[in-house]
Amino acid sequence: MRPVSRIPSPALRRDSDFLRLWAGQTASQFGEQALLVVLPLVAVVTLHADAGALGLLRAVEQAPILLLSLFAGAWADRRRTRTVMVAADLGRALALAAVPLALLLGVLGLPVLLVVAALLGVGSVFFDVAYQASLVRLVDRELLMRGNSALEGSRSAARIGGPALGGALMSVFSPLLAVVTGAGFFVLSAVSIGRIRRPERVPAPAGAPAPVLRRIHEGLRFVARHPALRAVGLASALFQFSLAALMTVYLLFLPRELGLSGAEVGLALAATGPGAVLGSLLAARLPERLGYGVVLVGSAVLADGVMLGVPALHGSGPLVLPALMAVNLVFGTFGQLVNVTVMSVRQAVTPVRIQARVVATINFAGMGLTPFGSLLGGFLAGTWGLRPSLLVTAVALALSPLFMALSPLARLGKVLPVAAQGGPSYAGE
Repeated sequence: MRPVSRIPSPALRRDSDFLRLWAGQTASQFGEQALLVVLPLVAVVTLHADAGALGLLRAVEQAPILLLSLFAGAWADRRRTRTVMVAADLGRALALAAVPLALLLGVLGLPVLLVVAALLGVGSVFFDVAYQASLVRLVDRELLMRGNSALEGSRSAARIGGPALGGALMSVFSPLLAVVTGAGFFVLSAVSIGRIRRPERVPAPAGAPAPVLRRIHEGLRFVARHPALRAVGLASALFQFSLAALMTVYLLFLPRELGLSGAEVGLALAATGPGAVLGSLLAARLPERLGYGVVLVGSAVLADGVMLGVPALHGSGPLVLPALMAVNLVFGTFGQLVNVTVMSVRQAVTPVRIQARVVATINFAGMGLTPFGSLLGGFLAGTWGLRPSLLVTAVALALSPLFMALSPLARLGKVLPVAAQGGPSYAGE
């Protein structure tokens, strides 16, 4: 075990291949964040979808996380991550082309959106697993914290512009233009990542390649036996399940209970972006000053607890939108601080040869329950009403930091331990 040393960030700014990865990931996140607003608003505004239909749409997009994450991790560990990311981006762009085509032909309906949402979900699973494993193969391990801060900061920037752009395009222009914009960002991402030239350090198997199921089992076993990673998986499971349920209610609560327009919904959601940028900047320094455990637990409590204030909002007065933006700003800041810190902990304690499988296992544990959370949110909204459902899901969200507070994560100090790599060999390209 050895500590992660601190390397100046200019080392990354001079790395052209890292910058291509960073630019491509930023464009991809912009497209994804815009579509998180665009597709539900197409369903609600254009197709007049009810709570059950909206919950189903979100569940279908999230279902590939449950069905494909483990396979994606085992598959990506043996392939170039940049190839996986390019294929995922181009696949999502092609899937989105079906929406304007169906709109022009006059056949756009919920079935078309469900198919597109499912294909987007498949692409997102493979892209997310690949990009979270790519940094370890592209830069030295001593640069991981800085690199993660940059990559997650770009995702935060996308949270600023993506929802606002999606909501504005839906409000001012048309669903066709909004969807085409999202597809364009995926194409830009594919072009940028495809220009990476550095040979990728793909772990080579010792002997014959193991069957897929055995490789999946190795990732599951590693996470289950590692106390810190196990706590990350459990906390993420409750958080993502509760957040999926909350967001399904939230996307109905804002326009129907508070009377916000599409542009105002996008603006409220986009307020997480500036906070997340701040959280990424803090993540580059704060854990090494206060300790990783203090930052993880404290930030999770603040991020999740602030959402309890949303059900207290009433009417459509001049203070409602600023209040929502303030809540989302706090949620974005401390939520992003948790995200970047957890990612750095995971990368530090995981051998390179199973990085993608560990990412996939944690995604499976955390995000795999999101389809059920979305369905539950739609059910609660239709049965109990929007405000009570929002309160219940916010309370569940606020309980998720308990898993981290009661685990070894809370005791992490100012220096991260780094896993022994076991001397893996690498296959050249």
